[in-house]
Amino acid sequence: MGILDRILRAGEGKKLKALQGIVPDVNALEPEMERLSDDALRAKTGEFRQRLDNGADVDDLLLESFATMRETARRVIGQRHYDVQIMGGAALHLGWVAEMKTGEGKTLVSTLPVYLNGLTGKGVHLVTVNDYLARRDAEWMGEMHRWLGLDVGLIIPGYRTKPAEKRKSYGADITYGTNNEMGFDYLRDNMAQKLEDKVQRGHSYCIVDEVDSILIDEARTPLIISGGGADAAKLSYRVASIVRSRKRDVDSEFEED
Repeated sequence: MGILDRILRAGEGKKLKALQGIVPDVNALEPEMERLSDDALRAKTGEFRQRLDNGADVDDLLLESFATMRETARRVIGQRHYDVQIMGGAALHLGWVAEMKTGEGKTLVSTLPVYLNGLTGKGVHLVTVNDYLARRDAEWMGEMHRWLGLDVGLIIPGYRTKPAEKRKSYGADITYGTNNEMGFDYLRDNMAQKLEDKVQRGHSYCIVDEVDSILIDEARTPLIISGGGADAAKLSYRVASIVRSRKRDVDSEFEED
């Protein structure tokens, strides 16, 4: 049984200890990663993707990909993931809610599961609450992902608004963006008349920053979007004229209520 299977099968009280069990395995790979040259470390991305193409599961790459990202962070931005951040990254990969206080480095934590799931090429969304955080993380954390050979996109209001430009951002391995802009893009895609007007692709893996705010507080205000009013008015008049020409109890059944 794999280490992630053991975590998922663990009881609620044992999950923390199960996550702690990942840390020694990641730490054991650190000396090996430190010995690699920059080119060899970057080549890990191609190696991981080749293994995925050969049938490996993304969970099988967790330990090595986390160790790769930890060493990358140390070289690129001068920060090294603490053991507790390794645990947080594993929790996010498993789809759990990880609560961290301000200053505990949750931004750095996200790079671990984002890199791991970005290897699949299916697209990773990292949703934040405002434009500043989305842009900052796409530039700051994205520097490490780009160093490792992954594409990074950005979705915020007023930034590259043309469909072709947005498709490129959504087509990246990793896409940072705000919840409102991504939500509206989803609604606009469902109203598109032509396939080329759509910008999003399939939804594979997503991390939601400040999930309580986005999915509870802000969710009380729905996203509302509407189509062009002129065409809708013409259609309404046309339907009304057709309805008036129908004969009651002949062309239709009438119910008083």
